[in-house]
Amino acid sequence: MRILTLLLVLATVGVGGWQLLRSQENNGRTITVGTTDAVTSLDPAGAYDAGSWALFGNVFQSLLTFEPGGASPVPDAAKSCGFVGSGLRTYRCELRDGLTFPSGRTMTAEDVKYSFDRVKKINSEVGPASLLSTLGSVDGAGMTVTFHLSSPDATFPFKVATGAGSIVDHTRYPEDALRTGTQVDGTGPYDLTAYTKDKTAVLAPNGTYKGAIGGTGRPVELRYYADADALDKAWKAEQVAVATRTLPPKVLSGLNPSDPGRRVFESDSSETRNLYLNTRASSPLHDVRVRRALAWLINRERLASTVYDGTVEPLYSLIPAGITGHTTSFFDAYPAQDAKRARALLTEAGVSVPVRFTYGYGKGRGAGAEEAAEVKRQLEASGLFQVDVKGYEWTGFQKRWAKGKLDAYAVGWVADYPDPDTFGAPLVGTGSTMNTGYRNKVVDHLILDSRQYADRSRVAQDFHTLQTEVANDAPLIPLWQRKEYVVSSEAIGGGQYLTDGTGIFRLWTLGWI
Repeated sequence: MRILTLLLVLATVGVGGWQLLRSQENNGRTITVGTTDAVTSLDPAGAYDAGSWALFGNVFQSLLTFEPGGASPVPDAAKSCGFVGSGLRTYRCELRDGLTFPSGRTMTAEDVKYSFDRVKKINSEVGPASLLSTLGSVDGAGMTVTFHLSSPDATFPFKVATGAGSIVDHTRYPEDALRTGTQVDGTGPYDLTAYTKDKTAVLAPNGTYKGAIGGTGRPVELRYYADADALDKAWKAEQVAVATRTLPPKVLSGLNPSDPGRRVFESDSSETRNLYLNTRASSPLHDVRVRRALAWLINRERLASTVYDGTVEPLYSLIPAGITGHTTSFFDAYPAQDAKRARALLTEAGVSVPVRFTYGYGKGRGAGAEEAAEVKRQLEASGLFQVDVKGYEWTGFQKRWAKGKLDAYAVGWVADYPDPDTFGAPLVGTGSTMNTGYRNKVVDHLILDSRQYADRSRVAQDFHTLQTEVANDAPLIPLWQRKEYVVSSEAIGGGQYLTDGTGIFRLWTLGWI
C-alpha cells in the first residue's frame, strides 16, 4: 500500500508539474476574446454601456468592486470604505497605498475626487452622470475621500463599484471635456497597449497593479465584431479562443457542454431587453392608452422561441428573475395578446389607425434586426399600427434615443450591480438614462424610499409597487431575460468566471491549461 501510495503521489506530482510547466510556457501567449459589444468611449465620463464598461473594469480601478457572484462590493483601490453615522448620507473611503498610474504618479484622493466631479460636470449624453444623481459633493485630502450625498442612498457603494467610479489620472484627463485619442491612464489589472475602434483592444498585464484580485492574468486581445454572424465565423475559423456576448441564437441553442474540442458555459443572467416608448407630447406614443394597446399585442413567447431559439426567457417585469423585487406585473396587466382590447384603447384615445411610429435598434447587437422584424410583424398583423423600422450604428443609436428622436427603441440592459435599484432610476426614474420622457411621482418616491434600507431584502415591497405603476403606464415593454454563454477552446480555462450578474468582465480569470 505504501508503494502504491508513493507511485500515486509521484504520478500526481508529475501530472501537476507538467501542467504547471505548460502554463508557464504560455504565460506570454495572448488569449484572444471575441465579442459583438461595442466601446462607445475610452473615457469613463463618456460611456454607460456594457461594452465600454467591460473594458473599463480591466484597465481602470474603482474604489470598490465585486467578487465573482458577490452581492456586496468589496475594497479595490480603497483599503476600506463605509458610511459615516446612520443617515446614509456620508460615505468615506481610505485609499490603498502605492497605487501608481502609467506615468508613475501615485494615486491620491485628489484623483478620486477629480474623477467623480468630471463625470458630473461633463454630463455626457451617453455617459454615466445620471447614475450619480444622489452625489452632492466630494472631498479629497491625502488618502481620504469623503462623499456627501443629497439624500440617503444605501446603494451608493454599488454605484462606486461600477464603471462610473473609474479613477483616472487627473493630470491626463480634461476637467470639462472628454479625452480624445486611444490612450488610457488607469491602475487596473491591465494596461491598454493598443486600440483600434470597433476592431481590437490589446491588453498587457499591469505589473504594478494592487487591488482586490491579488494579481493579473495573461495578455489578452479583445476583438470586436460587427454582428453575431461575424463573431461566429471568427470562432469557427479559430481566430478567437473565447467567444461571448454574443453568438447567433441558432449557434447558442445548439451548444452542448459535452461537445468535443471546446468548453461551453451556460448560466443564468440578469441581462434584460425592453422596448422603450417615447412618452413626450411630440411622439405618437405619448398617450398612455396607445402604449397599453402596444402591450396587449406583444407575443414574448414567440419572440423567444423563433428569433432567439429558446436562448432567452420571456420577461413580464421590469426587474428580472433572480433579483429582489421580481414580479410578473406585465403578465398580470396584459395576460394574453388581445387585439380587441388594443383597438378599444385606441378608439378611446381618439387616434386614427393604423398608428404610425418609428422603431430603432442597434446594428450588430445580437439578433436586433430579426427581433425588430418580428415585433413589427406582430404589431402590424393587428391592423392597428404601422412600424417604420431602422437600424443604427451603436453610438449613433445611443445619441438618437438620448435626444428623443425615436418613438420606440429596443435596448438590452446589463445590470450595473446586483440590486433592483439598477433597474429603477436608470430605466424609469425621472431623467432616466433611457430618456423616454417618463415622469411618475409615485415611481420616483418609491426609488428614493428604497434607498433608505441598508438591508436590501427590505426593498421588495417598494419595487413590487413600482412595477405595478410601470405596467399601468407602459413607458417600456419588457421583452426577455438572457442566459449567459461563454465558449472557449479546450486550451483555455477560467471561462466560467468571465462574467456573471455583478457587471464585471473578468479577463484576468482566463488562462492557458
